[in-house]
Amino acid sequence: MARDDAPFARILLIATVATVALNLRPFITSVGPLAQAMRAETGLGLQGMALLTLVPMILMGLVAFIGPSLQGTFGARRSVIGALTILCVGSFLRLFASAGWAMIATAAMIGFGVAIVQAVFPGTIKREFPKRVGVLMGLYSAMLMGGGALGAQVSPVIADVSGSWHVGLAWLALPALVAVVLAIAFLPGDIRSQADGPSARNFLTRPRTWLLMASFGLVNGGYSSIVAWLAPSFQGRGWSSAASGGLLAVMAACQALAALTLPALASKGEDRRPWLWSTLAMQAAGFAGLAFAPDAAPTAWAALVGVGLGGCFALSLVVALDHLPHPEQAGTLSALMQGGGFLIAAIPPWLVAVLHDVTGSYAAGWLWHLGSVAIVIGLTARLAPNGYARAMSSPDSEDSAVIGRAVHPPGSDLTDAARVCGRASATQIPQFSSAFVCHRSE
Repeated sequence: MARDDAPFARILLIATVATVALNLRPFITSVGPLAQAMRAETGLGLQGMALLTLVPMILMGLVAFIGPSLQGTFGARRSVIGALTILCVGSFLRLFASAGWAMIATAAMIGFGVAIVQAVFPGTIKREFPKRVGVLMGLYSAMLMGGGALGAQVSPVIADVSGSWHVGLAWLALPALVAVVLAIAFLPGDIRSQADGPSARNFLTRPRTWLLMASFGLVNGGYSSIVAWLAPSFQGRGWSSAASGGLLAVMAACQALAALTLPALASKGEDRRPWLWSTLAMQAAGFAGLAFAPDAAPTAWAALVGVGLGGCFALSLVVALDHLPHPEQAGTLSALMQGGGFLIAAIPPWLVAVLHDVTGSYAAGWLWHLGSVAIVIGLTARLAPNGYARAMSSPDSEDSAVIGRAVHPPGSDLTDAARVCGRASATQIPQFSSAFVCHRSE
């Protein structure tokens, strides 16, 4: 479909964004509520079950590093359509997967498809909605989290009605098929950008890229552990699969609500840090509750963790995109942040399983995540928007491309801006009254 700015065409594109995002998490969140039945048939232990989360997360990390290359070779549109097709087929194959290795193989297949979408989609959103990045990334993140709630709530119901956990997992091929059809019909064709910029390899020489990776990874490690072990932890306390799945659905629904609303609220200012800190505080409260008093208010703990994780995920994507003005460059930085981040996030579910085997309790794992939140609170202090341009500049590079966007007080001139850019020159961004672009000096 050719790019079309007509309102109806934009609505259809927004619907496509929402539907694609809806399919990126149910395959993970649907596993926890069905864990007991799956373990009984497949013979997987706790650490084996952890692989159903760990393997996709590792793939999300590794594939994100080649996301920019995939986009350059095949284009974002074809990459997304192909990835959604892989996701659809992988979900369908779970209807026949009875051995542990087969379940892990389908998890890898689906995770590969999800990884490609996550690597290229944020850049597409920034390209198509340059003035509504926060709102659209909020919608994308909210639907992603809402898909997690859908998997957690609906899969155990379908499994109970059908009498098969296989059906409870494989039905997710249906919404994936809908996403494939919508992507074919409404995703716009790729547009070749004339803007040069740092390559993914050059981004990896910048400390800011690694800081973003670490923060994203430590936070999303909490998500991967929650979706893997929240339901089993309460099943071990006597909850049914449906009830524990409902608790996970509450967490995911709160994620979706926070992901939808917080980026829009945070868009009123350039500095996202106060909002990030508030989401981290909620995560800390939720993990502390799960560790020290799980039976006191389980729904409240799940809701707090959900709001904290969902808001932080969405805001982290926005912050990465904020660093650079051009969609391709910003998308590359976002892909790298997710790449390193998901590699980090792949480890905690396995670590929580090990800690459970050693201590006999999930509390040690929740305390691990409480410590991770404390680390990210400190790292977030570095994300001041007036340092974006300097953080992304590279004095050793000979490129003269646009390298970042920085903020200056309204009414100040480009002389003030140049001081922030350091060894770069500044150009006013027309659509932002308090922002300018830094160009690297040759």
